[in-house]
Parts: sequence; structure tokens; C-alpha cells
Amino acid sequence: MSATWHDPREASPTASRLLVERAHEELIAGNLDDHRLREVRPLVRESWERSWRRRVGPEGLPPLDLHEDELDAYRLAHPLASAMEMIRALLLPGDSEDSGVVIAVGDQAGRLLWIEGDAQLRSLTEGMGFVAGANWAEDAVGTSAPGTALALERSVQIRGAEHYNRLVHPWSCTAAPVRDPETQRVLGVIDITGGPEVVTPQARLLVDATARAVESELLVARLQRRAEPPARRLPGRTPPEPLARARLHVLGRDRARLETVSAHEEAVTELSARHAAILLMLAVHRQGLSADRLAELVYGPGVSPDTLRPEMVRLRKVLERAAPDLVPESRPYRLPVPLETDAHDVLSLLDRGAHRVALTAYRGPVLPDSASPGVEEFRDSVRAALREVMLSGASLDVLLAYADTPEGSEDAEVLRLALEMLPARSPRRAGLVTRIERLT
Repeated sequence: MSATWHDPREASPTASRLLVERAHEELIAGNLDDHRLREVRPLVRESWERSWRRRVGPEGLPPLDLHEDELDAYRLAHPLASAMEMIRALLLPGDSEDSGVVIAVGDQAGRLLWIEGDAQLRSLTEGMGFVAGANWAEDAVGTSAPGTALALERSVQIRGAEHYNRLVHPWSCTAAPVRDPETQRVLGVIDITGGPEVVTPQARLLVDATARAVESELLVARLQRRAEPPARRLPGRTPPEPLARARLHVLGRDRARLETVSAHEEAVTELSARHAAILLMLAVHRQGLSADRLAELVYGPGVSPDTLRPEMVRLRKVLERAAPDLVPESRPYRLPVPLETDAHDVLSLLDRGAHRVALTAYRGPVLPDSASPGVEEFRDSVRAALREVMLSGASLDVLLAYADTPEGSEDAEVLRLALEMLPARSPRRAGLVTRIERLT
């Protein structure tokens, strides 16, 4: 195999395990200029330094961000859920329970969603917090293959004592990020954990190839859905399958994404800003809206319904192709079947007390660039509901996570409450004080 396939910064380490362990001890003690650190691979040393500066503990368990009752719903909605069969086939052929390795698939934030593979190894790795729902991002647990692969957005291998957390020193791992095949946004990470055999060049090629195969599969599935001919109700032909589920994604997006699922097919349609506003208002007001009221919510007070009607005609044409069962009815305007939205999911999670999952699901304001009065009102209500729960009922770790979001980071009341809840000797207090002073 050609050496040009590898980053020279990641060549096989010449440093002994003992030297790496001693270098690690010096770094944890704050001796960043110790000569032994120069013998550690640059990729590892730089990750150690990032972890140390973020005050990551060298022995603690990773935080459990998603609990068992929250995992199923989150996994089901994750883009990599549809690729798990392929990942198993490529990385766990044969009897996975006796494979000698553990595979993990996580989201873009480093939270492990699926842990599979050798039963005995899984039992052993649970002792270091390598469990579904745990956060293995670099800023949560320090240097590790899944966390560092996400930090660098490329595949990495971490051997034994190169891990920042001492609990992980008995293990080695290789991980690679998975990207959206069109936007190149990181969707998650694939990791294999075990002994020395999982950090060979061949292991890295296999994990990289698996990530690329998953990306290709996601793209093919997406293109197939787009290439499918529009559903038409012609005499003598079977009508389209009734919708099993329709979901409108509006959080953190300027252009809403409509996902529809029937018994045998899935479809994704991106909507214009105006169509997104209309469809969202009909999803919010399920009882229906008069033409006057819908025009007011979409365009503003005093706008004639005549302005709305041509846009409704265009929206109906879009939905006739993408989701015939969703074509709005008239007098009043309303949707014939329920339309779920990711914003309503957040509100439902807040009502159930699943604060951590609600915060994870909140990907940003509702249609942030929309100036439609109805959208602005709904956007503010979702944002206010989330903030109120964070201030009144969230645990400290969830409140701190909210304080790191774009909205929470600019909210002095949120930062002050987090400061009050932190232990007196917490290393995070200094950063919060600085942020509060900047805002006041």
C-alpha cells in the first residue's frame, strides 16, 4: 500500500507506550512545554492540548446526553438510521456477537446512538461509558477516535495511551465522519473499537470505505426519490399509497423541507419561503383558516385574499406532485391529513419533561428569515417556551448546553442562573462570569 495514502502527521508512532503515558501525565499537570510531548504524534498532542484547555477531566465518565427513553425517537429520526444495515454488513460480517470488535455510530455532536458487536467487549467498554446516549465529543471526553474525527472532520486512529481519558487507555479505535452527500455537512461518525487490530492501515481503509459507501447510499436513495414520476390518479390505475406520515422541517431552515412517508416510498420536497409559510400556518391552525385570515398571517394586515390565491394554486401543484394527500381544502383552507412539524416535536418534548431531547431537537428558530407575521408569532412562541423551561425546570447540564446555543449565549438571565447552579469550584464559572460581564 502506498505511503502517500496516509497523512505523514499520522505515521505509526515511534514513541513507546510508557513515553506516551508520561507525556500525558505532564500535559495533565499543565507542563505543555515538556520535551516528551514532542515525541507524541502531532495529531494526538494537539487534541490533548485542546482537551486540556477546555478543562476536560482525564478520568471522568462521559456525560449521558440521551437516556434510554429518549434514544429510540432520536435514532429513528436520524439520517444514518437507514444506513445501519449496510454498516453492520460491512463492519460486522458473520457472527457479530463474537466479532472481536465493537462498532459505534454517533451523531454530528458526538453522541453515540448505536453500539453493536462483540458481546464480551461491549460489556467491558461499558465501564468507560462507551454506551448509547453517551457524549464522546472531544470537548466532553477528550481525545478519542469518534470525537477527534468529528473535530477534524476526517478519519483518525487513536492507540491506547493516546486517549486523553485514562479510562480508555486499554482500548484502541478508528473512526471516520459521515457527510451529507450533497451539502457536505457532517451527519455523524462511524467508529470501531477493540485491540491493536482496529488501528491498522487496513482498518482505517475499511472504516473510510464504509463511510463513503453510506454517503453513496444516501445519495442514491435521495436521487431515486427525486426521479420518481409524479403520482397521477388516472382511470384504471391504482391510486397512490395513502400517507403514513408527513413532516415539515422548519427549525433553523430558511427553506422548509417536507418529508412524506407512505407504505412503500419516501419523498423529500424543498419548499419556497412563501409555500413554507402557508403550509406551516395550516399545520399550526389545524381547524382551518379563512382566506382573509390566512392572507393576514402570511402577508400581513390589510392584504387582500386575491394576493394569496395565486400562491395557493402554485402550492397545490407542488403538493399534487409531492404529496397528493396534503393538497389543502378550501372554505376554510385546511389540510386534509395531519402534518407534523419538528417545531411541534420540540413543544411536545418540553411538555413531557424531556428537556435534554427537546434542546437537541431544537435546531434553531422557526424559518429564521421569514417575515410573515404568523411565522414570526409562532417562532417567538417556540423560542419562549424553550427558554421558559430552561429557566424553570432544566437540570444544570441541560441549562449549560442551552447557554452554549446562539440564543442562550446572549441571554444574561440564563447565564446568571447557570452561574448560580454551578458548584463554587467549578472551572466553568470563570467563563460564565466573563460572558455575563460582556453582556451587561
